[in-house]
Amino acid sequence: MLDFDHASRTTKGARNYQEDTALFWTGGEARPSVSDTSASNGAAVVAVLADGMGGHAGGALASRMACESFIKAYVDQHGPNKERLIEALTAANQAIADTVDANPMLAGMGSTLVGVTFGSEGIEWVSVGDSPLMLYRRGEIALLNEDHSLAPELDRLAAAGAISEDEARRDPRRHMLRSAVTGDDIDLVDLSRRPLKVEPGDYIILASDGLQTLEAVEIERIVAAYADDGAVAVANALIRAVEALKDPHQDNATVVAVRLAPHSAVQSSNDS
Repeated sequence: MLDFDHASRTTKGARNYQEDTALFWTGGEARPSVSDTSASNGAAVVAVLADGMGGHAGGALASRMACESFIKAYVDQHGPNKERLIEALTAANQAIADTVDANPMLAGMGSTLVGVTFGSEGIEWVSVGDSPLMLYRRGEIALLNEDHSLAPELDRLAAAGAISEDEARRDPRRHMLRSAVTGDDIDLVDLSRRPLKVEPGDYIILASDGLQTLEAVEIERIVAAYADDGAVAVANALIRAVEALKDPHQDNATVVAVRLAPHSAVQSSNDS
């Protein structure tokens, strides 16, 4: 079984509250990962990130509940991994529904969610919303999951000539979500079709949309510069770069970085 090096870092940005949550499960008790980079001791790693919405209290609660419920349901389930991912997402959504039913003042709260499993077969994921899941491989960043905001729709309009690229980029509706975990039926779900094999040198990056203050080429440059130093260095560098921009409208930004542990990368290379 492969081991994984992982880390999570976050910033409030220009806000005075935090609505992002990230959790890891490595075969034991689920816990927030702020400075923990321990290996998975041969067990599968599960990483989940949620970006809350619904105001200070509601957004923070929704993202935390979504992550905790996702991890618990995944761990409690048995069977094919894809089914466990769907069950975990369903449990996260139901937890928010139950909370809103018990306290109607929280109506409107919800979150994005991206959950990823890491194992010997590769990575699999389920996601709702616009929190990006990215693969860094050989110097390039690729988006793995679907973006459920209006941004892709606006970009398609621009590509068709209906609006200009500048209008698409500046449209205030760009970050509106077409799908989220709110306790209601989920309109759009992105589920990986098959496991994606992780290669030595790869990084898997989960993030809230606050990271997208950085251009993709800048994310590539930063990951490449710190890749050899490990997941903590990569996560720290990405958040430092977001903070250095001092965007007056900077959203919360959270980054989860995961790679094969160096000894596992050597083993993977020898096995291939």
